[in-house]
Amino acid sequence: MRLPEQDDFKVAVMAFRVLGLHGLAPSYLDQLVRVADLPGRRRLRSSTSQLLHVPAYRLTTVGRRSFPVAASIIWNSLPPAVQYSATLSVFANV
Repeated sequence: MRLPEQDDFKVAVMAFRVLGLHGLAPSYLDQLVRVADLPGRRRLRSSTSQLLHVPAYRLTTVGRRSFPVAASIIWNSLPPAVQYSATLSVFANV
């Protein structure tokens, strides 16, 4: 893997840990990343998705590199089969 791919993988692993279903991340990271599902979206097709909310940012050079933005963008670009992995070892091997 190249260096940017390794960085993306590490951010994706942190996003995997942050999701509430897994509970493997520290509590301070849980506050930074939010799942895009809202309680009022029960009947929508996207209500069962594992997509993360991408926060708004102004500066493309710095804002896009922040953990909440980068983790959300990288996580949302993963295929659903990877997003719904049950364990970290399955996630890393897919």
